[in-house]
Amino acid sequence: MANRQQTHRYETSVEEFAQALTTARRMQHDWLTYGVDFVNFYVEDADSNWLETWGDDEILGNRLLDAIKEFLVSSDDVAIRIRQHLGERSLFDLAVNLEVCLRIGERDDRLYLVRNLLAGDDNNVDLNNGELLTLAESLLRKLADISE
Repeated sequence: MANRQQTHRYETSVEEFAQALTTARRMQHDWLTYGVDFVNFYVEDADSNWLETWGDDEILGNRLLDAIKEFLVSSDDVAIRIRQHLGERSLFDLAVNLEVCLRIGERDDRLYLVRNLLAGDDNNVDLNNGELLTLAESLLRKLADISE
């Protein structure tokens, strides 16, 4: 039985390698046929200013993360309530998760993402708790001010 599984893994690896090799050969053919214009087949929006703006998202993300961290340790009423709610949990971890939530979360889903972040791993927290939802809403309003 183990021998059959081993053989299947090897066959799968060989198939994956063959697909990668076919893709690489196709790319090489396109490069030789079209020159540097082959990039247009493989890179969406290759003619844009992506090279000039390389790293801007990371810089903006770092600025937002720094602003969130500063807010969480501030004397703002919402920040104080957040720290009281978190107890011993890490403010830094919350800040990182909030930054990601703001960057990639859909606007309509952010409230529930933030509420879940505040609830953490505690299975005893009632996610329908009005106080937790109100705290999440307040935090989102503050974060919207920060991110603008």
